[in-house]
Amino acid sequence: MATTRPTFRITKNGYDRFSVDDAIEAYAKQVEQLEQMVDQYQKQLQQTQDKMNVLALQFRKMEQSMQAQKDVTDNLTRISIQEANEIISTAQKNADMIVQQALATARMIFTDLSKLYSEANLVKADTKDKLERFIHELDTVQLPKMPDKRWLKEAEKKLR
Repeated sequence: MATTRPTFRITKNGYDRFSVDDAIEAYAKQVEQLEQMVDQYQKQLQQTQDKMNVLALQFRKMEQSMQAQKDVTDNLTRISIQEANEIISTAQKNADMIVQQALATARMIFTDLSKLYSEANLVKADTKDKLERFIHELDTVQLPKMPDKRWLKEAEKKLR
């Protein structure tokens, strides 16, 4: 709205009064239009600021909600890891106990087998003397060899 500077005709008592009045009227209208535009811009600015404040509030609420969700997720993760570690620890303890019980049972079985093996040799010799007609059949009978006990001791050492 740039206007050129008006020029006025000079008369006997100064400037042409009607031209000056017209110029002042035009400037007054222009000032009034500019003031109306300023008012509209101020209203738009206020509306925009109000919208921005509402959006900022919504953003803060969303941020708080996201933080709360993150906190809940972190807590659930921490609790899940703790429970998983407890389950693993319990399972390891149970497995160790089961292996120890199995080794103890295996030791008793091998001890019993060893006794049975010794008794079988005695029975064999006694039966051989008493039943000479079965000597040939008894000589063909072979008892299984006793397993080596060292592997049991090695297994117990590995568990300790």
